[in-house]
Amino acid sequence: MELSKLKYLDSVATLKLEVDKCVGCTLCAAVCPHGVFQMHEGLAEIEDLNSCIECGACARNCPTDAIQVEAGVGCASAIIKGWLTGSDPSCDCDGGSSCC
Repeated sequence: MELSKLKYLDSVATLKLEVDKCVGCTLCAAVCPHGVFQMHEGLAEIEDLNSCIECGACARNCPTDAIQVEAGVGCASAIIKGWLTGSDPSCDCDGGSSCC
């Protein structure tokens, strides 16, 4: 299966966008490998939060720091490793509320 078609876990991505800081440069939409961002009326908006794999490309390329994401967090890394190896995701946590 193509990685860009896979979904992350529902409503757990750490991605945040401060639209009032957005200048409409389109870099977030251009660098996002999963099409999480779309441009609407000249500004970025999060189109598909659950497709975010928290890679951090959007935040690293945003010239106004309008985007925050905890890139490489445990559960995101576990999901990606699971996709690549065909195994179930495991973030090696104890199953508490912060676990995937």
